Amino acid sequence: MDAWMDGPLITVAYGWRLERTDGVTVGFTSHDADVLHDSILLKSSPGMQPTTVVQSVGLENDGLDVSGALTSDLIRQDDLMAGRWDGAYLEIFLFDWSAPARGKRVLASGELGAVSFADDAFAAELLGIQSRLDKAVASQTAPSCRAQFCDAACGLSRERFRHLAIISHFQGYVISVNGGGPFTPGQLAYGSVRWLTGPNAGLEFSIVGNGTAVMELQTMPQAPVNAGDMIQVIEGCDKLMATCATRFGNGINFRGEPYLPGNDLLTRYPGAN
Repeated sequence: MDAWMDGPLITVAYGWRLERTDGVTVGFTSHDADVLHDSILLKSSPGMQPTTVVQSVGLENDGLDVSGALTSDLIRQDDLMAGRWDGAYLEIFLFDWSAPARGKRVLASGELGAVSFADDAFAAELLGIQSRLDKAVASQTAPSCRAQFCDAACGLSRERFRHLAIISHFQGYVISVNGGGPFTPGQLAYGSVRWLTGPNAGLEFSIVGNGTAVMELQTMPQAPVNAGDMIQVIEGCDKLMATCATRFGNGINFRGEPYLPGNDLLTRYPGAN
């Protein structure tokens, strides 16, 4: 136990630090005034509170939920719904607001999980480090490529397949653009669009298919899409060996096993076609 918690605890308050995947970091405190702690200004937010914190030495889920009123401009409902806070790192701790430099006692930390809304309040699940054990730790064989397009394993340069365009029209899941093309049909399939300006700036969406100057998105942005918004378009790859070798000339870096027999080999018998 921290030494500063041995005495009276009348000046102890909750602290929260949230860091988005894009680097945006905000802080809150249950104290009735703002406090500067670890170079982060913790904004007074008495309405934000965690459920009972259960700490255990095992690997079972500690079952911590966090909730709060959407009264801060730092966490808005449209940002939560748009996914800006997906995967954000959250740390909940106790600290002495009268002497912030004395340190803190971390109660829980992890990634934000499922978020739900009710009226003007939100609730989110905190996924602790034990949730990492649910993820695969070894590569699985597959006929398709395991690498992400233009990552280190792929070896291709992202700049070669990057295009800047301006949205000219938007209807349904389809956006029309000026600049960046013309594109050949299917060139952008499995790729992505990232908004650089407008209400959706910083958000990225998958591309289902495209024409010479239009593209269809897999999901719709929550915020309005405006003509004149600037976007960054990254071409995609269907992760097939033939595409990797012929279109990209990158077959040597293909991260799959296209010629490895599949499970259907187990069902074959002599004389079967």
